[in-house]
Amino acid sequence: MTELELIRRIQDRLRVHGDRVLHGSGDDAAVVRAGAVAVTSIDAMVEGVHFKLSTHSPADVGHKALAAALSDIAAMGAEAGEAYVALGLPDGFGEDAAIELVDAMEELAGRSEATIAGGDVTAAPALFVGVTVAGWAGSEQELVYREGARPGEVVGVTGELGGSGAGLLLLDGLEVDLPDGERDALIRRHRRPEPLLAAGRALAEAGVSAMIDVSDGIATDAGHLAERSGVAIEVRLAELPLTPGVEAVARAAGRDPRELAATAGDDYELLFTAPPESRGQIEAAARQAGSRVTWLGDVAAG
Repeated sequence: MTELELIRRIQDRLRVHGDRVLHGSGDDAAVVRAGAVAVTSIDAMVEGVHFKLSTHSPADVGHKALAAALSDIAAMGAEAGEAYVALGLPDGFGEDAAIELVDAMEELAGRSEATIAGGDVTAAPALFVGVTVAGWAGSEQELVYREGARPGEVVGVTGELGGSGAGLLLLDGLEVDLPDGERDALIRRHRRPEPLLAAGRALAEAGVSAMIDVSDGIATDAGHLAERSGVAIEVRLAELPLTPGVEAVARAAGRDPRELAATAGDDYELLFTAPPESRGQIEAAARQAGSRVTWLGDVAAG
């Protein structure tokens, strides 16, 4: 099958979600009905750097590449819009594997109310997936940035931490005695993260002052918030909410469980700051979006 034939087969599998895309994949460019404010981010996954095909299926790679990009939109408090995907396929990867990868992206796009509106396919020395995503908001004031944290505020995080890092250790061959359900959940957390789009919008509406997705690990990402806001952020490691199974995996690897949870990254939870008087409404907003909040730190003068 030629490159053009593969592109046509991919185009046949893509669907428009919502009414914003007027003309999608198949022309020289997509035509999109714009909202008031565009929120744009780009992410890339490269074989041997971000994943190994010995531990990740093509579907895992496609899902994770789109999820990581959409997580940036979630961290801004925007709605998902369109995705544009560049695929670099190495010799021997195969047409069916490429379709499996795209099908996983399309499935996630549909659940996220995003449309894969265009892209490109090329030969490459290693598999890579580059994803540019556009999100939308009604005004700049609806969005949340990394800057905005103020002294006296509190620090919160959604969900649980450490699951992705523990899952990676298991995929790399670490032997740990875990219930099958826990093992599978940790591995899935690494291979198939979920972008918290609804939670991001809910937290923005509830009044968080600064926000970032936890992609590099909470220790690093808290530093990003502090630097951009010009403040100091203290995170109490003892209060990190651990994913079930993380403690056992960390101990088997000879690591402190909370150090693993704070540094491993790829959990794609949302870390944020907020005025202390807003805690109740923020917790309620997160619950309505299917998440929960743990308060684990404070903001001080930088």
